[in-house]
Amino acid sequence: MRIAMIGTGYVGLVSGTCFSEFGITVTCVDKDERKIDLLEQNVMPIYEPGLDEMVASNVKAGRLSFTTDLKKAVKAADAVFIAVGTPSRRGDGYADLSYVYAAAEEIADSLDGYTVIVNKSTVPVGTGDEVEKIIRARRPDADFDVVSNPEFLREGSAINDFMRPDRVVIGTGSERARSVMKQLYRVLYLIETPIVFTSRRTSELIKYAGNTFLAAKITFINEIADLCEKVGADVHDVAKGIGLDGRIGKKFLHPGPGYGGSCFPKDTLALVRTARDYGTPLRIVETVVAVNDERKRKMAGKIIEACGGSVKGKTVAVLGLTFKPNTDDMRDSPSLDIVPALIEAGAVVRAFDPEGMAEAKALLPDIQYCDDAYATMDGADCVAMVTEWNEFRALDLGRMKSLLKAPTMVDLRNIYDPGMMRDAGFTYICVGRP
Repeated sequence: MRIAMIGTGYVGLVSGTCFSEFGITVTCVDKDERKIDLLEQNVMPIYEPGLDEMVASNVKAGRLSFTTDLKKAVKAADAVFIAVGTPSRRGDGYADLSYVYAAAEEIADSLDGYTVIVNKSTVPVGTGDEVEKIIRARRPDADFDVVSNPEFLREGSAINDFMRPDRVVIGTGSERARSVMKQLYRVLYLIETPIVFTSRRTSELIKYAGNTFLAAKITFINEIADLCEKVGADVHDVAKGIGLDGRIGKKFLHPGPGYGGSCFPKDTLALVRTARDYGTPLRIVETVVAVNDERKRKMAGKIIEACGGSVKGKTVAVLGLTFKPNTDDMRDSPSLDIVPALIEAGAVVRAFDPEGMAEAKALLPDIQYCDDAYATMDGADCVAMVTEWNEFRALDLGRMKSLLKAPTMVDLRNIYDPGMMRDAGFTYICVGRP
């Protein structure tokens, strides 16, 4: 079988590469000529552990290729995946579907024979219907089906998530399309991965409902952490105690500075907008969005308080800028709220991130970027842990004390032991622990 993957962003590039690893011939398409040129040189536009090696091996095997020629790729394909961005529309929070619809128009003009058009992009309920309408209007003669097949990839572990997923969701009412999708995912059938077939609209809603539930779970434990600080309880023990309940589960019960990234912020907003449009507002989700936005700003206040209530003229060392480790993604990262708030309060900010600084420099131009974690601390009044990269988990505490003006750490990810830090002579402020 042959696939055309429209879009070489996070979802398209990882999905296309993994399908080629399954033995399927994949052509990844993008309008950006420079990006395609770099991919042909095995230069990745994103940081994802193991991706460059997998791309190289499948290109060498002849199963994976890159092009700007959408028409040629679509004509040769049994299935065409739409994997373009659906960012929040500026001003109203709706998902911007302009890239999806533009792709649908170009696909319509290129179809040749029966083709399954698969929406891999995260889209509101009813988008598949609209894609089908667009294609049908441009090509009444075309033989095709539109399928919803949402992605569930976590940045930093996306390859494993694709190759060994919890489940695959496929939305279609067509037996013909269902047969094609079964063939594409045949490798996963062999390892007994649950394949959930639903209607197209149900599939679209599953993606939003899943991400929104996880965002709510994160926000819940963050609020419990605030309560723990007031009553003298330990949020980690609370999380363990409730997470052992099989109905709740332990995942996503890790307190921190709030969720960010390419999915949760835009998907919660989009679901809120969709629910309002259908006259069934989701009050819980609306509250999750508001609480998470407020939390990021609140974390800056935690750092300011640790510096004696004012950071005017003081230097704050910030470790980690990306929204999570093992990615270079800065989208909606807590650092984008925390750092500007510190600067506005008069702080000088020095920062280091193992992979995110190239992107961060465009978004946070008013800070000093350093070559490593220790360079940020030289003469700083406080160090703040914002992203829990592995290389920050075992820092030399003696060296830190010698570099900092005052041995103060604000650990927004709770990666250090409070007792150990205090025994080492640090003023240690964490989240939800006594």
